[in-house]
Amino acid sequence: MKDEPDPEVSANVTQLLIDWGKGNRTALDEMMPLVYNELKRQASFYLKRERSDHTLQTTALVHETYLRLVDQKHVDWKNRVHFLSIAAEMMRRILLNYARDRVAAKRGAGARKISLTIVDESGEQPDIDLIALDQALIDLAKLDARKSRIVELKFFGGMTIAEIAEAMEISNATVEREWMVARAWLYRTLAGGK
Repeated sequence: MKDEPDPEVSANVTQLLIDWGKGNRTALDEMMPLVYNELKRQASFYLKRERSDHTLQTTALVHETYLRLVDQKHVDWKNRVHFLSIAAEMMRRILLNYARDRVAAKRGAGARKISLTIVDESGEQPDIDLIALDQALIDLAKLDARKSRIVELKFFGGMTIAEIAEAMEISNATVEREWMVARAWLYRTLAGGK
């Protein structure tokens, strides 16, 4: 079970996010040390699901995410969990771009299939074809954007049910129910049984 953040730190992060959203560029610099370990945990969670010879390391993924976060404009930051959910989405996009570049460089040679265990809740996963998973999430988003977002936050962001509920402003029960439905849909879709 993950350590819950200190409520005082969360409040401080929230205030710094609000300040940053109002144009205070130094607020981001003050906030990053407060969320750096959580970003590293997210990056590590993502990279566990990658192929073992991936060239991007945890720290590099965090730093690349940071560079993209710095460029964010017009975001109405709500709180720490909202920030981490945006960071999770950025990490997914970064890894997806790496995967696309790798496949393009090899012209598809050696592309891997997604194991049906991707919808398993364990942290240990085999190599994953992020391109196929991304397409499945795009297809799911067309059917139900909320379920797609829940999968992204749970599978990629490593967020708990409670964190997802907070980020999406829905109940824990709704997250659990929609996670189960989305997981079953992904299992069927990735198995080729649309």
